[in-house]
Amino acid sequence: MLPSYSPKSPSSPTKASSPELNSIERKNSSSSFRSPSSFFFPNNNRLWLLLLIISLQIIILVMARALPFSHRRTHFPSPLSYSNQLLRNSSNISSTHHLKPADISISSAVSPPDRCSSGRIFVYTLPAFFNRELLDNCADLDPWHSRCEALSNDGFGRKAVGLSGVVPEGLVPAWYWTDQFAMEVIYHNRILNHECRTTEPDSATAFYIPFYAGLAVGKYLWLGYSSRDRDRYCEMLLKWLQDHPNWNRSDGWDHFMTMGRITWDFRRSKNEDWGSSCLYMPGLRNITRLLIERNPWDYFDVGVPYPTGFHPRSDSDVVQWQDFVRNRRRKTLFCFAGAPRSTIKNDFRGLLLNQCNNASGSCRAVNCAGTRCSNGTSVILETFLDSKFCLQPRGDSFSRRSVFDCMIAGSIPVFFWHRTAYLQYQWFLPNDPKSYSVFIHRDRVKNGTSIKTVLESYSREEVNQMKEKVIQYIPKLVYAKPEKENQGARAARIQVETMISILQCEDYTYRITNKSLQNGTICLQERSSSSVNAENPKANQLKL
Repeated sequence: MLPSYSPKSPSSPTKASSPELNSIERKNSSSSFRSPSSFFFPNNNRLWLLLLIISLQIIILVMARALPFSHRRTHFPSPLSYSNQLLRNSSNISSTHHLKPADISISSAVSPPDRCSSGRIFVYTLPAFFNRELLDNCADLDPWHSRCEALSNDGFGRKAVGLSGVVPEGLVPAWYWTDQFAMEVIYHNRILNHECRTTEPDSATAFYIPFYAGLAVGKYLWLGYSSRDRDRYCEMLLKWLQDHPNWNRSDGWDHFMTMGRITWDFRRSKNEDWGSSCLYMPGLRNITRLLIERNPWDYFDVGVPYPTGFHPRSDSDVVQWQDFVRNRRRKTLFCFAGAPRSTIKNDFRGLLLNQCNNASGSCRAVNCAGTRCSNGTSVILETFLDSKFCLQPRGDSFSRRSVFDCMIAGSIPVFFWHRTAYLQYQWFLPNDPKSYSVFIHRDRVKNGTSIKTVLESYSREEVNQMKEKVIQYIPKLVYAKPEKENQGARAARIQVETMISILQCEDYTYRITNKSLQNGTICLQERSSSSVNAENPKANQLKL
């Protein structure tokens, strides 16, 4: 399923399996008995031991089924099913990179009675300490500079300047210098105006907790603050929730929240480690979390797009932007924007910069050392707009905002780690990674694979098909700032309505691979044999 490459020589790209996913597959394999005769003709001791083990298992199963669990659910899947699917499909990738065109155009409006058929959502009114006061004290959220400008305009930040001549003039007002950690504020403001919001908790299917966890913990990540400082907000939130009957009724199973940083900032296991222990607190483990980077092995983490700078006001903004990037003349084969890590031995970013600089005019490099790539400059956007492919190594963690900046610009991402995107954003990206991206395992690059040679092996038709897939998915990757509710920008609506649908299911198995969004929801009953094609807009009628 992934366009992986393992060259016979540095200049000859060929397919290769991924050791990262193969290791997962090996964990799933179980050892077999040595021979049939050893099973059917054991000595007496082995026979009695086997019978005893089987008897104990039966007793445990009977006792477990008798326990009064009112919410027996498999909440979110282990990445194993997705990873194994990637493995199976990867083995079938042809050397000619055959791709099938698909469409996910903006659908027509769904009739109002169907809008909230999955249920309604109740938004808690938290004490201002958990959200509003954090914004009011924005100058103190970062030890080095004020966050007030970044969190202004309902989280979208200050309006972008200097984009005249870079983007269409009519779309300049839709661009902001948005901070990558502002999702909590953006999401809260959108959900307050969601048409499926209810002010009656008894009629709600899902409960949203508007706690700005990322802003709360971000202040205490540096300068010697204690673990107690970093845990204080989450501990106080838990105490507040435990006084509410809606929480106690489900023990948090039908609750969800946004956390505007990566999941690892909330997973401190020892006091001396990084971050908060919020997600390890027993009372908060049942909450579904929307994060810009998820832990693929935690069912309750859901990866959502990083906020980018493009926030369309209407459907027409989305369509106009898609047409602009579709017709853009791209002068460079590939590009890389990033800062090398000179203190890291065998720094991979430095390796990419070297390949880019040595690509004889086929690559445009943007060295982001210093402040060159900070919000307030258009250099990265221009680079992505002018390039057919964009190199996307892991960032400070496995994911990076640049993936979405690249795709919004209509450039095809090239990945080197599966966890940068494929195991992160299944609600928002195509099911088939090779349809919109290229994967080259990092070890192949370290061993001399020429990225330029790999990318040049794609035909013009194949490049156009991948680019078109990227462009078709732009509506699912952007957070709108609508003058009125619009269909074109779907990221926030997908998150809201999918959560409503998932949390209404009493018993379900949610599977990511080869399943679908139907009317903006993912909720698959275990007993249901029907499935919907995520790539078929007529079947799905996505309304987000």
